[in-house]
Amino acid sequence: MSGIALVAGLANPGQGYATTRHNAGSWFLDYLSGRYLLQFREENRFRGRTAMADIGGHRVRFLRPATFMNESGPPVADYARYFDILPENILVVHDELDLAPGSARLKHGGGAGGHNGLRDVISHLGSKDFWRLRLGIGHPGVAAAVVDYVLRAPPPAERDAIVEATARAGTFFDDLVAGDYEHVMNELHRADPLGSV
Repeated sequence: MSGIALVAGLANPGQGYATTRHNAGSWFLDYLSGRYLLQFREENRFRGRTAMADIGGHRVRFLRPATFMNESGPPVADYARYFDILPENILVVHDELDLAPGSARLKHGGGAGGHNGLRDVISHLGSKDFWRLRLGIGHPGVAAAVVDYVLRAPPPAERDAIVEATARAGTFFDDLVAGDYEHVMNELHRADPLGSV
């Protein structure tokens, strides 16, 4: 298994959703954009905005799907297949209800856990064997409130915690590109101040 060659930040498109909890995956790409001076451009054939960088001698591609969250699968799968990127070399970054704001965890494989974006990616990739960066957004406490919760902007203190977690995870991105997953997991989980909700 080699390192990460494609990063997909899951989100809903448009400025109306830009500050909402569901767009935490895109916030991670914002961090990487600043760190690596990424230049995103519209790519209609991949239904998203894409960028590319050489990091540590490795070519890495980045994707912001322009589809709504529950239709994230086709852009990710089409982009990966076009460049012959295997699921094991894909990092999907997404908001995570089961982690508190300020928490960031790296995980390989597994199910969708109720996340519609992940479910669609799994379906279109035909595999669960990709990496996930789970950015905690907290849980409203009752299932009936989840849809409204993820589509709202968090209060400033929670947003600051989520953004800090994206930066903390982003500092280990070179290690992800190099395939040093165990190191990243150990560091992220050790530094996690909050954990599960």
